[in-house]
Amino acid sequence: MLARLSIRDIVLIERLDIEFATGLAVLTGETGAGKSILLDAFALALGGRGDAGLVRHGAEQGQVTAVFDVPRTHPATKILAENGLEDTGEMILRRVQLADGRTRAFINDQSISVQTLKAVGAALVEIHGQHDERALVDAATHRRLLDAFAGLEKDVAAVESLWDARRTANTALEEHRAGMERAAREADYLRHASDELKQLAPKDGEETALAGRRTTMMQGEKIASDLREAQEAVGGNHSPVAALSAAVRRLERRGVNSPALVEPAVKAIDAAINALEEADQHLQAALAATDFDPAELERIEERLFALRAASRKYSTPVDGLAALAAKYAADVVLIDAGATQLKRLEQAAIEADARYAAAAQKLSAARQKSAEKLNKAVNAELAPLKLERAKFMTQVETDERAPGPQGFDRVEFWVQTNPGTKPGPLMKVASGGELSRFLLALKVVLSDRGSAPTLVFDEIDTGVGGAVADAIGARLARLAGKVQVMAVTHAPQVAARADQHLLISKDALDKGKRVATRVNALAADHRREEIARMLAGAEITAEARAAAERLLRAATA
Repeated sequence: MLARLSIRDIVLIERLDIEFATGLAVLTGETGAGKSILLDAFALALGGRGDAGLVRHGAEQGQVTAVFDVPRTHPATKILAENGLEDTGEMILRRVQLADGRTRAFINDQSISVQTLKAVGAALVEIHGQHDERALVDAATHRRLLDAFAGLEKDVAAVESLWDARRTANTALEEHRAGMERAAREADYLRHASDELKQLAPKDGEETALAGRRTTMMQGEKIASDLREAQEAVGGNHSPVAALSAAVRRLERRGVNSPALVEPAVKAIDAAINALEEADQHLQAALAATDFDPAELERIEERLFALRAASRKYSTPVDGLAALAAKYAADVVLIDAGATQLKRLEQAAIEADARYAAAAQKLSAARQKSAEKLNKAVNAELAPLKLERAKFMTQVETDERAPGPQGFDRVEFWVQTNPGTKPGPLMKVASGGELSRFLLALKVVLSDRGSAPTLVFDEIDTGVGGAVADAIGARLARLAGKVQVMAVTHAPQVAARADQHLLISKDALDKGKRVATRVNALAADHRREEIARMLAGAEITAEARAAAERLLRAATA
């Protein structure tokens, strides 16, 4: 529910903080006091269209903050989670309107897009006015409301799941069928190419490895003689290692008596011998690398030629030949085994279609049955609202040739305003005043199902008489027992039933040079006075006060 609304620098509102409670809150005041401004500001916080004209004259920006108490199970929390926003239990929607026309949106002080703010706002609040169409114009909304009334949400979710499974099965079938058709058109070529590449057996990275080996062989052949000569000098017959080793042994024998003289030289000669032996090992390894069979070089040349020829033939890099071979082999397998797989996928698609169709048909039957109950419930509310000659109808059109995620049905609310007239869609047939009363009847029936936790009604009692206004007030009060209701009204019969009465007024400031909108919560005596004003007009009489008192007593009876 809406707990608090704070407005700063919006049109005539400089600073306004309103605390809301559960039940029915009415907003009254004379024409031009600022009731529409208040609702426009609230709509801005819920993601409504911004407008530079909303910023109070002389201010750089305006701001509206709406604070909601939201249970963690509410759908709005899911929207927050999907957008990576933290759920703190208290949901704070804030909108900043800049004087240059730009706006900024926040939820729980985290910057978000206006689209996200609008989605959250729509889940928390519904604003309905005499000419407001948002709740009823979309047939998809009518289906959702019927499903909510009948408690069919789980059945709808099951149909949606089966629809996804059906779509997945049919997609797999179509992809396999398309692959088979493509493969069949190229069957001879695919078989030849697959056999050729299978025989060639290319490997990833093979070209690089072969080219490197060939380069080593060709370069090694040129320096082999120099390597052999160096190896002979270091480790062959002309190697100084033997002479140096003998010298070390002699010095070590003499070194017993004169170690200080001998040990440095012995260490240096040992290091030289070790270095020569290490060099000999490297030279032998290099000679081994240059020692190759000419036949091996020829085989490498032939392999590289074959790989590069295949690369040119199939317009694929050599390193891509292995993947191409695997693809062609898979295509051949598809040709050979595709018929069996096709039958399996066809059967899977048929079964998925059947499961979806059965669930959708069952859902359609439940909707047809529930539509009759909804019609009966709504029509029972019409007579007190002076629509006793009207008739509400829920049209459920089932077309199995047009399946969708929510089944075969298109649901639309129709009305017949007078006997003998042609029924038609609610939004086209009902007048503005009738539409608001049909809407109220629907909301009373659907109050605990398919409704946002906060409902706002903007002057839906316009142009109706006292009895109808009283019936509207009674239904708003009933509705407020299930959800939070706010109503902007000029009807004293509605105002008398409020749990919270807010008076909107316009005060002169700076010796009449400017005005500002104020909102005051009225206590009992002040409520009676305001309701008397609504009954009598400019001059409040004793009779008007007495009538206001009777309305207040009747509302609490």
